[in-house]
Amino acid sequence: MIKDNVHKVRAKIAQACQASGRLPDEVTLVGVTKSVPLEAVREAVEAGIRDIAENRMPEAQQKFPLLCAQYPQLKTHLIGHVQTNKAREAVVVGGLIHSMDSFKLAKELERQAEKLGKRVDILVQFNTARELQKFGAPPEEAYELIEGISRLTFVHIKGLMTMAPLTEQEGTIRKTFSDLRSLRDGLSLRFGGHPKVELDILSMGMSGDFQIAIEEGSTMVRVGSAIFK
Repeated sequence: MIKDNVHKVRAKIAQACQASGRLPDEVTLVGVTKSVPLEAVREAVEAGIRDIAENRMPEAQQKFPLLCAQYPQLKTHLIGHVQTNKAREAVVVGGLIHSMDSFKLAKELERQAEKLGKRVDILVQFNTARELQKFGAPPEEAYELIEGISRLTFVHIKGLMTMAPLTEQEGTIRKTFSDLRSLRDGLSLRFGGHPKVELDILSMGMSGDFQIAIEEGSTMVRVGSAIFK
């Protein structure tokens, strides 16, 4: 079942890429393993998943070391909100942190990373949906936030992330994604060539909207239920 689901998701990624004149290799499929048993995650990895993500630190701490020991090719991602008092755990667990949304958190990640002598790769999360209940920095603060983070030593920006609203209105979803792409394009003009600011990754799109996200420029989709349902 999981193997079939992985193939179905990849087929939909290919369709969305074809519709937007892109190649499927331009999009990284991240399997979201929240509340998924280890055996099911292993089945997904055997089916070709090479990136896995967790929302919660305890699950990441439990699963990532075991799975990475068995599958050295795996890349890990933290996609849930990280509180400043969990910054050390985030640095230790490793992987790409998708949800860096404040300079306060960036400074704490920097402090913990310096102690451990470890580089931290992050995506800066922006609330392009402009929903009060969502995490993410306001888009209008993007340049100041990126500028501040770029001065840190151990924290490296790899791209941007956003989450679309839970709505059936495709136009609203599409705008959330296109706004992040436009923000990335503007930031690229200002920070292009900066050694600690790479903006190649646009992490946007989940099980219900990843095809729209790809059409709007996503390079990384976070898919859970469509794989593990």
